[in-house]
Amino acid sequence: MKLRLSTLMGAAAALALSTTLALAGPGEAGHSHRTFAAGEPGDPKKPVARTIEVTMKETEDAKMLFEPNKVEIKRGDQVKFVLKNHGQVDHEFMLDTVERNAKHKIAMEKNPDMEHDDPNGKRLAPKGSNEIVWRFTKAGTFEFACLIPGHYESGMHGTVVVK
Repeated sequence: MKLRLSTLMGAAAALALSTTLALAGPGEAGHSHRTFAAGEPGDPKKPVARTIEVTMKETEDAKMLFEPNKVEIKRGDQVKFVLKNHGQVDHEFMLDTVERNAKHKIAMEKNPDMEHDDPNGKRLAPKGSNEIVWRFTKAGTFEFACLIPGHYESGMHGTVVVK
């Protein structure tokens, strides 16, 4: 009986430890992406091919948008996005594929106050500003979006075409 109880306790402890390690490991909830579909973080010490100012705002008819909502970039270029929230609420800028942003959007619905530490995204308070330097190493069509619940549906997404 003692051996059986000891084995059961050991199995329970192993299960608890493995669950803790799985939850603490990298994943979508922790935003610890190591690869990026749209390229790679840029080097702020190197020159940029261009600077793109992206404004975030709400409209009187309850839309939320980015201006501009479409940009074209040459493959290999390093670009600086200057992000400005002219709105009255928090907004974010997440640069990724449509598919990966859709997964991130689901995570945001579960945890709308999620902190971001990825180099491809920033959250801005009202009237706030920030910058992202990004090197577009891959050709394709990518998306930038605000994934705070309700913002994407209100029109807050745009396209980056890399040629």
